Amino acid sequence: MVSSTEYGSHTWDLMLTVDHQYEDVDKEFKMGVTGDLHVGGLMLKLVEKIKKAQDWSDYAFWWEQKKCWLLKTHWTLDKCGVQADAKLIFTTQHKMLRLRLPNMKTVRLKVSFSSTVFRAVSDICKMLNIRRSEELSLLRQSEGTLKKKKKKDKNSKEPVTEDILNLCNSPVSSGLPANPGLYSKTMTPIYDPVSGSPASSTITWFSDGSLNEQNCSILALSHPTCSPEMLAEMYQPRTLADKAKLNAGWLDSSRSLMEQGVMEEDQLLLRFKYYTFFDLNPKYDAVRINQIYEQARWAILLEEIDCTEEEMLIFAALQAQYHVSKLSLSSETQDSTCESEVDEVEAALSNLEVTLEGGSKSNILEDITDIPKLADNLKLVRPKKLALKAIKTYWFVFRDTSISYFKNKESALGEPIEKLNLKGCEVVPDVNVAAKKFGIKLLIPVADGMNEVYLRCDNEDQYARWMAACVLASKGRTMADSSYQPEVQKILSFLQMKNWTMCSQAASEPENVDMKPECFVSPRYTKKFKSKQLIARILEAHQNVSQMSLVEAKLRFIQAWQSLPEFGLSYYIVRFKGSKKDDVLGVSYNRLIRIDMATGDPITTWRFSNMKQWNVNWEIRQVAIEFDQNVSIAFTCLSADCKIIHEYIGGYIFLSTRSKDHNETLDEELFHKLTGGQE
Repeated sequence: MVSSTEYGSHTWDLMLTVDHQYEDVDKEFKMGVTGDLHVGGLMLKLVEKIKKAQDWSDYAFWWEQKKCWLLKTHWTLDKCGVQADAKLIFTTQHKMLRLRLPNMKTVRLKVSFSSTVFRAVSDICKMLNIRRSEELSLLRQSEGTLKKKKKKDKNSKEPVTEDILNLCNSPVSSGLPANPGLYSKTMTPIYDPVSGSPASSTITWFSDGSLNEQNCSILALSHPTCSPEMLAEMYQPRTLADKAKLNAGWLDSSRSLMEQGVMEEDQLLLRFKYYTFFDLNPKYDAVRINQIYEQARWAILLEEIDCTEEEMLIFAALQAQYHVSKLSLSSETQDSTCESEVDEVEAALSNLEVTLEGGSKSNILEDITDIPKLADNLKLVRPKKLALKAIKTYWFVFRDTSISYFKNKESALGEPIEKLNLKGCEVVPDVNVAAKKFGIKLLIPVADGMNEVYLRCDNEDQYARWMAACVLASKGRTMADSSYQPEVQKILSFLQMKNWTMCSQAASEPENVDMKPECFVSPRYTKKFKSKQLIARILEAHQNVSQMSLVEAKLRFIQAWQSLPEFGLSYYIVRFKGSKKDDVLGVSYNRLIRIDMATGDPITTWRFSNMKQWNVNWEIRQVAIEFDQNVSIAFTCLSADCKIIHEYIGGYIFLSTRSKDHNETLDEELFHKLTGGQE
């Protein structure tokens, strides 16, 4: 037997590979080491043996077999577990990576392959001048979404890379700290209300980075034209199972790129992962607003999110604003910004923010003492067997978070026919402005699933008031909440946008307009209508937005996207404990929804506000969640790693802790505590 002290003193050989560009220097070195040699000492000995004077500060050891970095240079080889059979590669921590942005532009930049993905994304966003990096993450395209493209590309040459924007010389790319001026609250940038980009006088924002005026324009401006061939090549989900494939490839935020098999010059997608766009400010967020708009635009064009014909025409009209404005601006120069235009855009932002708790509590005393109620004649529609519906008018009273209905107004003092508690329910709009149909579909949780109730309103105003009350009640809040009136205005604004599609104003002759309608609407509608019909309808709706600035059109587009019933839902195929069939789990910013895979109907909803704790059994890869009132669920994820869902839940909880009162530094430790798990 040999004592540990004697064993540690013995020298043994360790093979090291150096990733360098020198032709006259070997790449493999055999070093005599001892177990008590620390990692930093090994690096020093290796550099001395290479005998090349250069900056080696970005180099570190990558342990090939264990897929991990040896970054704690004060640790000894024994403590790291390194033995003679270990394959250590001495390589740079920052490497080139290609990122496809939401606007489908590809940028090439140097990223840390040794930092956690959370920190790497933060550095990337500093380079691209995107605030609130915690809302974004990196996505690896799953095999299922590439199959279609691979078949088409079998006989084609290598893809053209001329369109790649090179940002490899930025200070963050080199591992240096970013210019703090990018996030200075004391900046007074000038902003172009037409393009939404910083005016040239503010290009000093980027003076220490690689974003020059041209590059900034590429990231902050929209380029909506796309060929039908390009759309045809892109993955278009048809079912919920297809949509689940879109979310399977999110990288683990608590591990590095190298640890997850990402190699130098690989291509990843940079996307907004969490749909809580906090503190949007057009003065500083030209790039961020444009990228959110682009992610929304492509989600609608590729039918990743469903919308009605009316809604599709709204989106097409707002996109057409870019097309028409680009033509009209070609012979004009734009004047500098008016302060009033900036104020107008900022006012539009008040309806944009999506947070877990909603609006600010400006008058708490009034919220507590004055609980308003609604009382109206509404039609109750109850689905019956054999596809028949029973429609009857009742007197409805909305108080707190419950709806009661009575035979008539006179009987409202007695007991109601039924009282519906809306807390935790799903609220789905059922609106067709052209047909004067203003319906509210309520899916109320009951012991064996969801109870469906349809309410039919008479007009837009009545619908907006009742719909806003239902939305708040589903979150456990009453009409006394200060977010009620903004919610009413937001709904009315969306209905007003739907009225655009019915406008009778004369539009330009379709024959005289150079427009490809397939670039503005999803394939479903290009198949339904002839090209000239679509152009005429888009231009007709566009008459109502023609006076909008381009950035206001973007903000309206984002607002309309947020108003869609499926907004913010990320789908996964799961198997619930005790179930014999697969279901779809929808993860949103404030709730989880169990959805029937065959019909697409919601079965049960669980809100994060009622969640007590969640954890993962890593051995069987099962997520378990406990809610109030002794409700608990457990499921395994079939379409992705369970860590992705675990991180989604923790990530949304983390984002709900943000406040405008705090500075913009993130509590990274709290994020990893909520999302990392104990694998």
